[in-house]
Amino acid sequence: MEKKYSHVDFMKIVRKNSSTVHAEKLLNDIYMDMFLNRIHREQTRKRIICLIDEALDQRDKEKFKLYAEQLSEFEEVL
Repeated sequence: MEKKYSHVDFMKIVRKNSSTVHAEKLLNDIYMDMFLNRIHREQTRKRIICLIDEALDQRDKEKFKLYAEQLSEFEEVL
């Protein structure tokens, strides 16, 4: 899902296709990808936090440790 774009790549494409329509489309694709990635990250984080809350409610130390570790690893990636 996640694509990596650089300014250099964007400029190469714009130079090859001097059409502003093509450049705008590429830029819109980049923004849409960034938006979807952010939404996905937020939903994943919320899901893990809900699992942590459930583990606390159930007083399940093992699940709490597991989900807390998952959250920590998830946030390291960001």
